[in-house]
Amino acid sequence: MIRPFILGLTGSIGMGKSAVAAMFADQGVPVFDADACVRALQGPGGALLPAIESAFPGTTGPAGVDRGALGAAVFGNPKALGILESIVHPAVAVQRAAFLRDHADAPLVIFDIPLLFEKTGRATVDAVLVVSTTPEQQRQRVLARPGMTADKFAAILALQMPDAEKRAKADYVIDTSTGLDQTRDAVGALIGQICEALPDDE
Repeated sequence: MIRPFILGLTGSIGMGKSAVAAMFADQGVPVFDADACVRALQGPGGALLPAIESAFPGTTGPAGVDRGALGAAVFGNPKALGILESIVHPAVAVQRAAFLRDHADAPLVIFDIPLLFEKTGRATVDAVLVVSTTPEQQRQRVLARPGMTADKFAAILALQMPDAEKRAKADYVIDTSTGLDQTRDAVGALIGQICEALPDDE
C-alpha cells in the first residue's frame, strides 16, 4: 500500500498557518499539529513531565510544565535547550508515527511544523507549503495578540528564518493576505493539485 503524501506546513509567526491548517482539516485532510502534540506531552499528567522535571527541577507541577520557568531555564543556553529537545523530539516522533499509522489510507496528510526549516524537519516530509503574508499584516496580527509587545515580536522573528528565504525553499506558497475566502480556495486547489498527481494505489 502506498503511504500518504506528507505535506509539511510552516510559516513565520502571524502568517496565518493555524488558519490554513484548520482549512485543510475542514476539507478532510488529516493534520498532525506538532505544537499541540508538545502541549499534550507537557500538560497535566503528560508523559514527558518526569523527564523534564529530572533535567530541570522545579519546572513542572500539577498543571504540567511551567512554561515561564522552563523558558527561563533554557533561554540563551544552547546546552540546556539541546537537553530539552532531546527529551521532546523523540516523543513527538513517536506520536507522529502513530498518526501516520492511523491515517495510512489517506492520500494526503499535513504535518504542521512551525520551525520546519529551522529544525531540519524537511527530511520528514515530501513537500513543503509555506504560508505567508505582507510584513505589515504580519506585524498587525502579531501585535494584536494578548501580551505581545514589539520587543517580543522582534525576539521571535530573530529565531525564525526570514519569510523570503522560506518562500524560496518552499514547494508551494499560499498568500493569506488575500482574505479567508481566497485562502480557502487556494487550499482546496492545492489539495486537488497534489492528489491528482499521486500514483494510483494498485
